[in-house]
Amino acid sequence: MTTRLFLSDLHLEETQSPVFLRFKELMLRECRNVDEIHLLGDLVEMWIGDDDDADIARALTQVLSHACQHCSVFIMHGNRDFLFGENFATQTGVKINPDPFRTEDGLLLTHGDAYCTDDTAYQQMRTMFRSEAWQADVLGKTLPQRKALGQMLRAQSKAENSNKTGNIMDVNPAEIHAQLQKQNVTTMIHGHTHRPGIHQSGGTLRYVLGAWEHCGWAVRQDSDHLELFCFSLARPYASKLRERQP
Repeated sequence: MTTRLFLSDLHLEETQSPVFLRFKELMLRECRNVDEIHLLGDLVEMWIGDDDDADIARALTQVLSHACQHCSVFIMHGNRDFLFGENFATQTGVKINPDPFRTEDGLLLTHGDAYCTDDTAYQQMRTMFRSEAWQADVLGKTLPQRKALGQMLRAQSKAENSNKTGNIMDVNPAEIHAQLQKQNVTTMIHGHTHRPGIHQSGGTLRYVLGAWEHCGWAVRQDSDHLELFCFSLARPYASKLRERQP
């Protein structure tokens, strides 16, 4: 029986924030309860390279390194943390999955932004950010230069999104259907859109993880059962599972 936990869109920034504290509690507890934890993108608000010396980078490395001693932890690139690299994976023990990624039992995992195809301006930016040439150029800059670039891109993204309609930033149903058919699966889990919910259509299921804003969101898998749930960010995290005995 496979047990997994899926998270997305935490946008971690500060080590003393409720979001990071709940994430730390969840990881340290659930790594002993599940076989795998999948982080489906935008784990942090900004990642400027594996040599990032910010407090959140150091704290994140510690949490993931501990969790990887007890279960398998997988990371997928989002639109905020596409510069997670092999050095980070080696240092923490996490494994970086491609997007999309099909599990052996037929779940299709993705960050979700690739299917927001109605937002053509975003897709053009996404193509540039994911290109090896652009990433090599950015990583060749000094750490202060990358920090300044990251702040500028964040401000630009917020300004552009404020002028877009809500629907244009959601996934395109036809693209989702085409991808499910291509991968020969019926169930998808993704984040990115900040619109948590469960969507059923034509024999397919799509679980959408929410952003950790007003509460924390996760999908738990126990064998063939999937559950989308939320929990308070104001109180210590409490697992819904009985903890495994060592």
